[in-house]
Parts: sequence; C-alpha cells; structure tokens
Amino acid sequence: MKKEELLQSLEEKGFSKKILDAFSKVKREDFLPRNVKTMAYKDTALPIGHGQTISQPHTIAIMLSLMDLKPGQKVLELGSGCGYALALLSEIVGGEGKAFGVEVVKELVKKSKDNLSEDYGNIRVYHKNGVEGLEEKAPFDRILVSAALRDVPEKVMSQLKVGGILVAPKGSRFEQEIIAIKRKSKAEFEVIKKLPGFIFVPFVEY
Repeated sequence: MKKEELLQSLEEKGFSKKILDAFSKVKREDFLPRNVKTMAYKDTALPIGHGQTISQPHTIAIMLSLMDLKPGQKVLELGSGCGYALALLSEIVGGEGKAFGVEVVKELVKKSKDNLSEDYGNIRVYHKNGVEGLEEKAPFDRILVSAALRDVPEKVMSQLKVGGILVAPKGSRFEQEIIAIKRKSKAEFEVIKKLPGFIFVPFVEY
C-alpha cells in the first residue's frame, strides 16, 4: 500500500481533516527499522525492536480522534516507542502546543530522539517508567497511553487537567478496549467512550 492509498482509506473511514493532514505530513518510514521500511504504509502494526511495535495507522487515528485535540494543547504520550505518534500529536497541536513522550526502553528513547530531532522542536522525550506519568510537566490537556494496561494508574489520572481527556487501551494481555476518560472535576472522571476488540503490546514497567 502506498501513502496515498492509506490516506484515502483513512478519509473513507471518516477521520477529520486535521488527522488526515498529520498523517500526510509525517513520514512513517522515518520511524521504522530498515528491514520493514518498505511496509511503512500497510495499515498494520510493525515491529520496531525490543519486543515493541509501531501501532496500526487506523488504530492511531481512532485514538487521536477520541482525544479531540486542539492547537496549542499540552499532551503526554506514555509508551512513546519510536516517536511516530508523538510526531502526529505534534502536527495537530502545532507550534504553540507541546508534546511529551515517556518511554521505558532506553534504546527506543534514543531512537525516537534521533527520529524527531530535526523537525519537531515542540517534542521532548523522557526515559522513565510510564506508570509514574510525567509529574514535573503536569497537568496535561490530553494523555495518550500507547500500550495495554489492566488499569490506568491513579498517578497518571491525577496529571490530567480538569476538562482533559485520556485515551488508553485497557484490558487483559490478549484483548483490550480503547477507552476515553474525561476529567469532570478534581475528584470525578467519566468514561465517555469504549471501543472493544484491540490488541496492543503490554505496558512495560521497570
């Protein structure tokens, strides 16, 4: 599949112009190991080493859509891997926005920093345990979790602004649902969407 075919497929599925524009601008091949670069625009997850994957574009588009991103927002991705979703987030929140990534695999932190160094001045990547979130940069308008969790840690939830949205795959090792949670007040959170039938790599902790 060519990039144009992938974009057409995403457009046919009804994704917004801002999401399509982000996928158009970001070169997925730049975030892939050499041995799978030719498969960059297949709508499938691909291995990036260290037991991790780059998610299927359609799945990423679903999660970005649920996040309801706006220009100028401050966003956090936990399990940022090779940096591809961070690049998409960066395009959508724009130059006035900020995107922060947390990744536990040291080699992927280095790789993502290399991948993002030239074109994405509004992204910062940290080598940390994602279950801790990124307290020093909180609160966030949006939080994206890019690996499967049984439950979203309270510490991460507490780093979401009131009115903010967190999107994560939640469930067992072998099947999850993508959930979108909105923080209604300091103490109240509401699940605003559940989409079943997904499989992500498990969240890695130290």
